Amino acid sequence: MSDIVKMKHVEAVRLDRGQLETLFVQMGPARADKEINQSLEDLAVALASVQKANARGQTDLLCEGVRHLIAIANKIGMTSLGRVARDVLDLAQGNDVAGFSATLARLGRIGERSLIAVWDLQDMSL
Repeated sequence: MSDIVKMKHVEAVRLDRGQLETLFVQMGPARADKEINQSLEDLAVALASVQKANARGQTDLLCEGVRHLIAIANKIGMTSLGRVARDVLDLAQGNDVAGFSATLARLGRIGERSLIAVWDLQDMSL
C-alpha cells in the first residue's frame, strides 16, 4: 500500500463585476485602473501580513490585517474574499483552533485566486 493521494483545494471565487464597472464609471478608466491595481498590491501585502501575524501569534495585528482585507474586498467586489475574511475574524475571537486554522488557510487560497481573477478580468474589457 504505497498509494498516496494528495488533495488540492481549488475553489471558485466570486467577483462582483458590477462593483468594478461602477468604479470605472465613477472614476473613469485610467483612474479606476490605477485604483484597482493599487488595491491588488495592498491586498497582496495584507495577505502576507495576516500570515506573518498568525505565525507570530499576534491576534490583534492579524485581525487588523483581516479588516483591511475586508475593506479592499468590498471596494473592488471580491465577494468570496470578504465572506471568508469575516469568517476568520469571527473564529479569531473563539476557541476553535482547528476551525480558525482551516479558515485562515482558506483565506490565503481565496485571496490568491481573487487576485488572479481580477487581473484576468482587467485584461478583458469591462
